[in-house]
Amino acid sequence: MSAPRGARGRILVVDKPRGPTSHDVVGWARRALGTRAVGHAGTLDPMATGILVLGIDEGTKLLPYLTSEDKVYETTVTLGAETHTLDAEGTITETAPVPPLDADTVRAAARAFLGTMLQRAPAVSAIKQDGVALHERVRRGDVVVAPEREVRCDAIDVLEVGAGTIALRIECGKGFYVRSLGRDLARALGTRGHLSALRRLRSGALSLEAAVPGEVLGAARTDQEARAVVRAACLTLEAAVSFLPAVHLDASAARDVGHGKPLVRPVETTGPVALFGPDGDLLAISRWNEGALRVLRGFRSESADGTGVGA
Repeated sequence: MSAPRGARGRILVVDKPRGPTSHDVVGWARRALGTRAVGHAGTLDPMATGILVLGIDEGTKLLPYLTSEDKVYETTVTLGAETHTLDAEGTITETAPVPPLDADTVRAAARAFLGTMLQRAPAVSAIKQDGVALHERVRRGDVVVAPEREVRCDAIDVLEVGAGTIALRIECGKGFYVRSLGRDLARALGTRGHLSALRRLRSGALSLEAAVPGEVLGAARTDQEARAVVRAACLTLEAAVSFLPAVHLDASAARDVGHGKPLVRPVETTGPVALFGPDGDLLAISRWNEGALRVLRGFRSESADGTGVGA
């Protein structure tokens, strides 16, 4: 599919391998795509694998609207020891015997973590207190009390109960920490635990089927063939928002949006709405508020009539 004339930015879905940080993957994309304007959303820890969504150029503006939806993970919880990071990268802080467990016992304990709840975030996380990330505070030796936040978990499927391990599939909302679930579920089972594997299978409407392997992106920094694969895997802004409700505007309405005017155009949703110009360019993300569609984020357009929102 060729990019529409108005495409100014791109979205790249990466299948992050175990080991590199999310920032490392951003660096690979900057080299491979020849731009400094690359950002990521939905940070994955170095141990974690799976979907990492990158925005390139104008695509960085779109990231909050692509990753604000539900997530799907598969994880393995190793029982008997809790670590300071709540995953296998951390130092053991507590140990406890592992009681005999079966799938029914684990399912019964997991039901307590479904729905909306307060969840205490990991102390080693990107959450900021007084402008400083908690992981930085931990690294410099501060005593850190991670905050509790309201989160939502829709489903916990018990895939396997092994000798000291539990494999789970989790469907949850934004802000849910699977590491915290591993800690809390292990404690509910009468022991301690940490994540030994974590893979993100879906982020909002984006799944692994659209992802380029992280190893290919890493190679694309210097390899022309890999670079061509990465460029072909990039989504246009228009393709990336295909799951959102859409309003297509004529030239007059597009100019109004470009000047920041709200649109009195009823829609049957309270969530984000994509506004497209007459040439099919994505002009803005809007939301119905106070009787009109109001622009949340605009995108520069290269269409012939110069319409667009340079927000």
